[in-house]
Amino acid sequence: MSIRIGIMSFAHLHAEAYIQNLRAIPGVEMIGLADDDPQRGEHFARLFGAHRFRTYEELLEAKPDGVIICSENSRHLPLVKMAAQAGAHILCEKPLATTAQDAEEIVRTCRQAGVLLMTAFPMRFSTPLLEVKSRLDGGELGQVYCFNSSNQGELPKKHRAWFVDKILAGGGAIMDHTVHLVDVMRWYLGSEVAEVYAVANRIFHADEVEVETGGMVWVTFENGVFATIDCSWSRPPYWPSWGGLSFEMVTERGAVWVDAFRQNLTVFTHALQRPYWAFWGSDPNQAMIEDFVQAIRAQRPPRVSGEDGLRAVEVVEAAYQSVQSGQPVRLLRRVL
Repeated sequence: MSIRIGIMSFAHLHAEAYIQNLRAIPGVEMIGLADDDPQRGEHFARLFGAHRFRTYEELLEAKPDGVIICSENSRHLPLVKMAAQAGAHILCEKPLATTAQDAEEIVRTCRQAGVLLMTAFPMRFSTPLLEVKSRLDGGELGQVYCFNSSNQGELPKKHRAWFVDKILAGGGAIMDHTVHLVDVMRWYLGSEVAEVYAVANRIFHADEVEVETGGMVWVTFENGVFATIDCSWSRPPYWPSWGGLSFEMVTERGAVWVDAFRQNLTVFTHALQRPYWAFWGSDPNQAMIEDFVQAIRAQRPPRVSGEDGLRAVEVVEAAYQSVQSGQPVRLLRRVL
């Protein structure tokens, strides 16, 4: 049975990887893309040799089994509503929304429509992270005490200007880089976040943007585990990679250092005049897209849910509240 998938918006740069991931899966037909920016849509349709639908409605009229939503963060909700109403299963880029209220509405909309909803958290499919999760679940590491983590990157403005637009992105570095690690920690611990404290600044790129470019978020889980997350856009523009994700997990049987982007070769070229990382080995994006397709085919829940996306957005929202108040914020989870 062929699974037909379309991409709604190429606003997010991850769409450029996802279209290739889809084409690498046997039995999947990438039916095309739609974008509310005609120039952007035409550019990527030509670049990837894909069919361009004139509107999102036209794409959905083609009856895809599923769609991948890669719009600006604040525009996820209306596209989810359109796709769910059309009966298409949904993989939505992270963060699921810019507010917990919108994220909750996204989850409820998909439940009511009876369509699958997956949040794009590829780190759940990272081979190094899966290995540590397996050892943790097997009791090899014992009790977890704390995490010291970072998801740093360069200023994303050069990739897509909307990443530094407070309305379209929902914020700056905290919005962009906190959700991945919050999700990884929830997944590892099987526990929810109880309290959040955060600080932010614009020391980096102060003359270029109006959103925070540096941030540190402290989270405490209901089971007592605590964690720090450095979510800053602190890498220089000539860094070998656009970003990275790593953490130290301290347990009763020792500390484990995990680097999700360690599988790389450093390459030097005259063309770039700087080193860059050529990645080899596992591809978490590919594994994530394959899980989405398999979930549609088997009509089973995906390995990452919409609720996972909602819980991460709740933490981000609490982090911004803490930045404004200067105080820790107790998390009030929404009941679905």
